Amino acid sequence: MVLRSCCKFGPVSVLFRLGYVALLLLCVTHLRCARAENKTVVQKYAEFDVTYNDTVTSDNQTIYAFNHTVSRNKTEGVRVTVDVLSEGAESSPILFVVRQKQAVLSFQVPLILRGLYQRKYPYAHVGRTLCQPPTRTLSETQYFFVDVSTLSNLGTHYQLRISRVDSFTLHTDKKFSFTASPSQPQYFKYVFPDGVDTAIVKVNSEMTFPCSVMSIQDIQCPVYDLDNNVAFIGMYQTMTKTAAITVQRKDFPSNSFYVVVVVKTEDEACGGPLRFYPLRPDELIDAGNRSKTLDVVVSPAISSDVYVMGMLFCLGIFLSFYLLTFLVACVENKRMHRRREGLLNPADMSPAETGLLIYFSRYFSRFSMSLCVEFVSLSPHAFSPCFLPMLLFGSASLLGKPGVTPVSPYEYGSFADNGSTLSSEAITDSIASDANYGYMERSLESVTGRSRQESLSSIEEDDYDTLADIDSDKNIVRTKKYLCVSDLARKDKRVLSKKYQIYFWNIATIGVFYALPVIQLVITYQTVVNVTGNQDICYYNFLCAHPLGNLSAFNNILSNLGYVMLGLLFLLIVLQRDIIHSRALDRNDLNALECGIPKHFGLFYAMGTALMMEGLLSACYHVCPNYTNFQFDTSFMYMIAGLCVLKLYQKRHPDINASAYTAYACLAAVIFFSVLGVVFGKGNMVFWIIFSVLHILATMLLSTQLYYMGRWRLDSGILRRIVYVIYTDCIRQCSGPMYIDRMVLLVMGNIVNWSLAAYGLLKTPNDFASYLLAIAICNLLLYFAFYIIMKLRSGERIQCMAMVCILFTAVVWGFALFFFFQGLSTWQKTPAESREHNRDCIVLSFFDDHDIWHFLSSIAMFGSFLVLLTMDDDLDDVQRDKIFVF
Repeated sequence: MVLRSCCKFGPVSVLFRLGYVALLLLCVTHLRCARAENKTVVQKYAEFDVTYNDTVTSDNQTIYAFNHTVSRNKTEGVRVTVDVLSEGAESSPILFVVRQKQAVLSFQVPLILRGLYQRKYPYAHVGRTLCQPPTRTLSETQYFFVDVSTLSNLGTHYQLRISRVDSFTLHTDKKFSFTASPSQPQYFKYVFPDGVDTAIVKVNSEMTFPCSVMSIQDIQCPVYDLDNNVAFIGMYQTMTKTAAITVQRKDFPSNSFYVVVVVKTEDEACGGPLRFYPLRPDELIDAGNRSKTLDVVVSPAISSDVYVMGMLFCLGIFLSFYLLTFLVACVENKRMHRRREGLLNPADMSPAETGLLIYFSRYFSRFSMSLCVEFVSLSPHAFSPCFLPMLLFGSASLLGKPGVTPVSPYEYGSFADNGSTLSSEAITDSIASDANYGYMERSLESVTGRSRQESLSSIEEDDYDTLADIDSDKNIVRTKKYLCVSDLARKDKRVLSKKYQIYFWNIATIGVFYALPVIQLVITYQTVVNVTGNQDICYYNFLCAHPLGNLSAFNNILSNLGYVMLGLLFLLIVLQRDIIHSRALDRNDLNALECGIPKHFGLFYAMGTALMMEGLLSACYHVCPNYTNFQFDTSFMYMIAGLCVLKLYQKRHPDINASAYTAYACLAAVIFFSVLGVVFGKGNMVFWIIFSVLHILATMLLSTQLYYMGRWRLDSGILRRIVYVIYTDCIRQCSGPMYIDRMVLLVMGNIVNWSLAAYGLLKTPNDFASYLLAIAICNLLLYFAFYIIMKLRSGERIQCMAMVCILFTAVVWGFALFFFFQGLSTWQKTPAESREHNRDCIVLSFFDDHDIWHFLSSIAMFGSFLVLLTMDDDLDDVQRDKIFVF
């Protein structure tokens, strides 16, 4: 009130206020000086390996002075150990400051370390290793001081001990055991010996928990060796039982580094349980005993010679397939050449005579066959007299195979002289077959009327089958009880060739647009790993991860070369077959026109391209494998599985196979669900219910499409038609399925898919991408097994080359899956838990089990493609009205 009243006056009040403030400042300064005069500073000359018991208050400060000799040729560690013995020390912590020549280390005791959600864990026992600055002289005596102080008025009792660490320097290939805890981290020094440019540091423990961190840091002060700062510098990774980091000399200018081991305050980062949440925000939680016994060993990594041997080994394996393919092609070409010579040059007649006889006998046989068809259609009893001319000229026709379409009688002689390819199968009477498999004879003009030189761009699939009567004909043909390939190979070959070539161009375009951002992303991943040093980002097999340049696991990338090389080899094989077939069509070869499975190579080109893209994207995935980019490794696996199923179906259903746009749209939906499953599927029951329902609906729709050969409609009347079919076929009269073979396949397929959907719904596997891939592979294997069984059941045979490919592929797939299920890492767990599955290299000290999976799976996929390419070669001389559809 006095000051407020004085303020009403002028200059007098201002002077009074200034004088009052000055008086207050003088009093505060006097009190501080009095307290400083009362505070006692005690300096003691201390010795190593002696325990000092003392008490500290706010009125006294103790300084311990130490000296030791530092040698340039020998590095000794110095460790500070402190215990607080007083109760309630959390409210009055002691500050310890260690002053060295080139470094200062300070910490409080009790040491408070924070966990998730700001949990606080006090540690009354603290041990720290002092940073050892390098010395330039041969030997030098260095001093350091330990200051002990507190602001608490109450006395706090403590123990201090300074000791030497004799085993501070690690030696090559010598294991060293030690104990660490959150408040007592440990670190050691390693110096690269001469001739060693790369070393691998391994830390192991028999204890899973507590969770710990292993860090590699450069020789500099300070050393970051606490849970809250160990990630600030260097390379680091969490660990439970195993950790391994490959270190290169070029990254450390001093040719040495520190190996730092820190025990974390909580186990959540290693997949352990999370402690309870404190009731009060500032409540201190007793961490309990979190000591962990570990051992460390540093071993030299592989030399550059091993890198060279690994690359040569990889190239040698896959180049041998090129050599083997070349040898097989030479042998096959020589065998076919001898076969042509034996057929075209019989010993008892000249080539010209053979050609004339072939021409006239074939011409008369075809003429007689057409007359017989007319007579049989008019009167069934007219068959016997019609059969006589066929018998008379059948034997003559056998001399000339129907592989070359005659244009003139002289062309057969010229073909014989030039060594043209002829068919090896005799003419089979089509009238003797079942009426349902009746061969619809085409005139040569209808097949070859248009010039093959005409641009394919002027031909569209919509130019055909657009009239109502043709659509009606589709319903008649495709709904017959027994179908042959000729019934489903009615469209123009050039139209279908253009349709299936779109598969190749689309997947090539997809591959380019998909691969470019993937490559950019994985380069960013690798850069982040190299800059931050956080090796928990990538799930490598750290016990066999050989760096090269900026790549952390070059061996996992190199082993994907097989997919690219064998995919390219398959494209070359398909191209060679495509060229041979095109030449046969150019010379109007009747076998190429009307015999065998219709040859469309667009899907084969797409399969080879997909295999190459799988190798490229798998290599990109292994630059930094983790759950966010696992789709890079699986996307084209879905593509390959889908294309193989489509190719199997196309073999006997060339006219009604799915278009490229529909197929790739469905595969895009699969990849879309794969991404959703990886991101949202883990433990999300709503997602699994939606996916299982869609899976079952897709299975039912596809089953209906396959059973009715596409001759059904999904519209508003579908339910009425379903009820009508159930009433007529199940209630009114019990009748079996019309297409038994198809029904067997679809029933088995529905059982498998419904079972997989139920498994996913009940188990909700964490690895959704692999689960989705398993669905695709199961359906592919089921359809392939059905195809082989029906092929043999129909009286067809599998040629020697195809059988060799099947057996070889099956054996290789068996070994490949064995190595795949070794599970060297898994991103379904935490990085620390994943490293428990890491294993050493098994081949050339360079490749691990997963690399062998890459080798064998690429070979197995290549063999699988060859099976699809050659399994129907036995039908090349069989007319299409004799080849069953299943």
